[in-house]
Amino acid sequence: MEAPLAERIRPQRLEDYISQLHLVGENGSLTQQISRGIIPSMIFWGSPGTGKTTLAQIIAKQSNRPFYELSAINSGVKDIRDVIEKAKQSGGLFTAKNPILFIDEIHRFSKSQQDSLLAAVEKGWVTLIGATTENPSFEVIPALLSRCQVYVLNPFSKEDLLALLERAMKIDTVLATKKIEIEESEALLRLSGGDGRKLLNIFELVVNASAEDEILITNQKVLDLVQQNTVLYDKTGEQHYDIVSAFIKSIRGSDPNGAVYWLARMIEGGEDVKFIARRMLILSSEDIGNANPTAFIMANNTFQAVSTIGNPESRIILSQCAIYLATSPKSNASYMAIGEAQALVKQTGDLSVPIHLRNAPTKLMKELGYGEEYQYSHNYPNNFSEQEYLPDELRETSFYKPGNNARENELRTFLKNRWKDKYGY
Repeated sequence: MEAPLAERIRPQRLEDYISQLHLVGENGSLTQQISRGIIPSMIFWGSPGTGKTTLAQIIAKQSNRPFYELSAINSGVKDIRDVIEKAKQSGGLFTAKNPILFIDEIHRFSKSQQDSLLAAVEKGWVTLIGATTENPSFEVIPALLSRCQVYVLNPFSKEDLLALLERAMKIDTVLATKKIEIEESEALLRLSGGDGRKLLNIFELVVNASAEDEILITNQKVLDLVQQNTVLYDKTGEQHYDIVSAFIKSIRGSDPNGAVYWLARMIEGGEDVKFIARRMLILSSEDIGNANPTAFIMANNTFQAVSTIGNPESRIILSQCAIYLATSPKSNASYMAIGEAQALVKQTGDLSVPIHLRNAPTKLMKELGYGEEYQYSHNYPNNFSEQEYLPDELRETSFYKPGNNARENELRTFLKNRWKDKYGY
């Protein structure tokens, strides 16, 4: 049985590897490490088809290390221990030539499975290379993450994808027997969604569908041959970002009907429920904020709940949260406030902390007056004392501008009563 095109032309050397120049270019971090023969444990984070497995194999080959591979989909703790034991027997213990253990889709490992890797990584029995399509900050346990370098693999650019096609036509023995002309490439590139493997699979499908040795590839021919339902919802392609964008904008626009429709599109497309909940958690602060602080609590509890429950029941919880957020009053005041404050910090640099606000842990600092004139708010009526909390250069600068909604109008009145005309409330 003939291997797929993507497998037949898989690069064996860094020189043949396309894209990810920030990692494998002339001055790339991985290029430097491979040349020195010192390979740390690492995690490759990137969309499907960006070359994570290929890169791991090249690293092992060019550094002359034994290579062991596991898939998180069908490997348990016993499989991990067996492979680690084999790796320990293969030599290179406590040397720069530790065997490489590659784990595909490491985000699918449970906490106990990830725990079983810790000792091997910590003691140097193996050099771990994990591949994940999900944010490792959320999906990899902190103890393991702290022992690994995280490298981001970017989706292929248009130029990378075209170079991949040119390489396939040039070096593949099957394609080399045919005269292939790519007259139009837009459909190929769009359907691939930046996934190199998917691009090659589609390309091979189109080529194999023609009995002639001379093949002209056009957009229409590609669209006629490729089943459209296969790209109804591409979790890594352009449509993924478009639908997520429509979902967020529907909630921001207070339309629960639009929100639920786009939510359904994501659920039916197999989107990760934690990804959806995470986006709603961000929105609850960015677009609702103090207009309804309970929204943040609701969104956070939703994230915890779907992480515990999973599919298919998570759809109910996600729907409840999406409708709640969509029907909440909106305010981006907190979002705008931190943006303005950060911009001013970049402009003004490290302004001095006022003397009365400084900490005074030592005798010298006390003698210098640190914190001496600070007025402890709880010692004053209404737990408030009017004093300066900003650097002298920024006196009366207002960052937080309450939104026009019931709760923040109350906050505006509260601040006006406290600060009078100081901040313009």
